[in-house]
Amino acid sequence: MGNRRFSRELVIQFLYLTEMNEGETEDQLESFWKNNSCKEKDVQSFTEDILRDIFDHKKEIDALLEKFSDNWTLSRMTVIDRNLLRMAASELMYSKTVPPKVAIDEAVEIAKKFGTADSPNFINGVLDRILKELKPDVPLKSA
Repeated sequence: MGNRRFSRELVIQFLYLTEMNEGETEDQLESFWKNNSCKEKDVQSFTEDILRDIFDHKKEIDALLEKFSDNWTLSRMTVIDRNLLRMAASELMYSKTVPPKVAIDEAVEIAKKFGTADSPNFINGVLDRILKELKPDVPLKSA
C-alpha cells in the first residue's frame, strides 16, 4: 500500500473516531498519533492536510454532499460512507496535487475495504456527480 492510501485510511479512522467520541479535535488528533504506529512524517503530513481541509470547509463539503446524494441525508449514511465522501469531496474541491480521478478511485477502493457491499457504487455515484458539477471538463472514464 502506498503512503497516500495509508494516509487516506488514517483520515477515515480519525473521522470515525471523532464521530464516536466527544472532545476537541486537536486533542483527539494528538492522542490519535500517540496511539498509532505510524511515525512517517510524510504520511502524517498528508493525513493532516486532508483533515484540515475537511474541518475548515465542513459546511461547504456537507452542503455539496447533501445536494448530490439523492434521497440521502448525511445522517442516514453510514459513518464510513459519509466520511469517505467528505474526504474525497475535500480533495476534489481543495487539493491542487490530487487528480480528481485519483480522489474518486481511492475513495472507492477504501470503501471496498471498510464499507458495506453497497458502499463502492454509492460513493462512486455521488462523487461522479460532484465532479461533473465542479469540473465538467474532466472526463469520467478513460478512453
